[in-house]
Amino acid sequence: MKFRFNAVAAAVLAASLAGSYAYAGDPPAPAKKKRAAKTPPKPTVEEQIQSLRQEFQGQIDGLKSDLAAKDSQLRQAQQAATDAQAAAAKAEADATAQQQATTDNAAAVSTLQGTVSDLKLNAVSLATTVSDDNAAIKKQIATPDAIHFKGVNLSFTGSFLAAETVWRSAATGSDVNTSFTGVPLQSADAAQQSEFYGSGRQSRLAFKATGKVHNATLSGYYEMDWLGAGITSNSNQSNSYVARQRQLWADAKFTNGWDISGGQGWSLATETTQGLTRGTEILPGTIDAQYTAGFVWGRQESFRVSKDFGQKFFVGIAAENAETTNPAGSGLPLNIDIGEAGVSGGLYNPTANYSFNETPDFIAKIAFQPGWGHWEVFGIERNFRDRIYPNEVCSNATVGTTTTGVNSGVTVTTCTGNTSGAYNDTAPGAGIGGGFRAPIVGKVVTVGLKGLWGKGMGRYGSSNIADVTLSPDGEIDPLKAFSALGTLEINPSPRFQLYFNYGGDYVYRDFFGAKGYGSPSTAMTGCNTEPAPGGTNNTYGGNGTGFDPGTPANCGNQNKDVQEFTGGGWYYLYRGPAGGLRLGLQYSRIERDLWSGVGGPLNPSGEAEGLDNMVFTSFRYYLP
Repeated sequence: MKFRFNAVAAAVLAASLAGSYAYAGDPPAPAKKKRAAKTPPKPTVEEQIQSLRQEFQGQIDGLKSDLAAKDSQLRQAQQAATDAQAAAAKAEADATAQQQATTDNAAAVSTLQGTVSDLKLNAVSLATTVSDDNAAIKKQIATPDAIHFKGVNLSFTGSFLAAETVWRSAATGSDVNTSFTGVPLQSADAAQQSEFYGSGRQSRLAFKATGKVHNATLSGYYEMDWLGAGITSNSNQSNSYVARQRQLWADAKFTNGWDISGGQGWSLATETTQGLTRGTEILPGTIDAQYTAGFVWGRQESFRVSKDFGQKFFVGIAAENAETTNPAGSGLPLNIDIGEAGVSGGLYNPTANYSFNETPDFIAKIAFQPGWGHWEVFGIERNFRDRIYPNEVCSNATVGTTTTGVNSGVTVTTCTGNTSGAYNDTAPGAGIGGGFRAPIVGKVVTVGLKGLWGKGMGRYGSSNIADVTLSPDGEIDPLKAFSALGTLEINPSPRFQLYFNYGGDYVYRDFFGAKGYGSPSTAMTGCNTEPAPGGTNNTYGGNGTGFDPGTPANCGNQNKDVQEFTGGGWYYLYRGPAGGLRLGLQYSRIERDLWSGVGGPLNPSGEAEGLDNMVFTSFRYYLP
């Protein structure tokens, strides 16, 4: 403002000086002389400048005064604006605080309303829960799923009572469990007659105890049926067959995925449905207690350790009770010792043979559950042993009579020589297997395939074909064999199931000239000739007259394979809190083939065979 004022003053002063200069430099022309009144003298230039200076100074002072007043007013206005701005900011802050308080109050009100609503819902839910708990408690009291005893749950789920029948077109002398390798050849006496049996012996009692600790679930399981026979058991009057131990094991399943178990149960080679956990084994849907040909299984004492990796990948190993089935073949040497009949004082059955096992059977398995189905790969390692007496020559002979004089000969082995040079012979056996089970149409249709191949694996096939044969010098030679089973299951509803199985057990030839397993030199000329009844009694029984069907002579080769097709269905008449009432119907066709040999009008393949058609029925009540 001062700069502007000084500039104006300088401009006015400059203009005045310029005018004065012009006036001084160019005086007007002299006037014509005439008489005039005397005028006062004009002010001098200095006087005019001084006057202008005074005038300007007064203007400048006035402007300064005005400027000072305006500056004061401006400062007042600025102060007022600052005060107003501060007041506005305070008002805005007060308004914001008021708005926040209003928002907080609204949120608090909303929260309070939500809390009240939640309390109302909780009250309703609590009332419903209390009601449901009361109903559940009443249900558990009236119809408990398990019995609670000192922190342990006791359950009988899996128990059932069965009334079953079997009809076979060729008689085998079996109950509802079929001896697959006992199917008679077509020319045998028994093949000319059918058989019918009714049985309740497959009824089952199952008992499971489960308790939980902070890091594990502990379980114990016992399962029994009446498919065992003692020396005095018969079907004449009381049908008093002995109880049979099926499973008896303990298990500890830890929260970190480890699972440790031991006792008698299904072999690790048996297919499971949930990882490698005991009790989740999946069995063919058959009524036949021997299941079906091609099914890979064992039920024996074992100790098992497995690990679960995220419910997707499972690894397990087991050491299981071993047993070598009797060596099979033609012309086998007798100068060996591989086991003995059970010693009753040792609590073994004196009518059965027990091998002297060097080690248990070892099994390792990997299972996958990727989200579609259950997949398995496993391996089995076995060790066979016998003792060989190279300086002894042994032969069989039939000696002795009884008071009945009927079929009373006893077969004994007579040896000559000495035991010098006797030694133990061992031979390993190994097999690899795998399988899968998966749904293909939702949960309505399921397919499965399982198999095992190896040397010395006959025992793990359902037909229980031979494990080993012997070389001419008595050394053990494990037989190559495989088992395979395909399944198709259809479940149109939870009550109704259809199943179809086709499987088989196969053993390869293993011979040394005319000796060994499946030798082509074996005489087969009598395979198609029906023999007369009668024969030689064994060492532990006495067959009455008419109870000793004959087998074809000169038809001595060994089993090549057993094949079986099975189709059937199960239907629940009732399934609910009171348990289950179930009907079953099954048809099976089984074929047993022997290896071909010399002579005989056999089947087109040059083999003797046995065929059996079987129909089973089942009526069961399951405990809830």
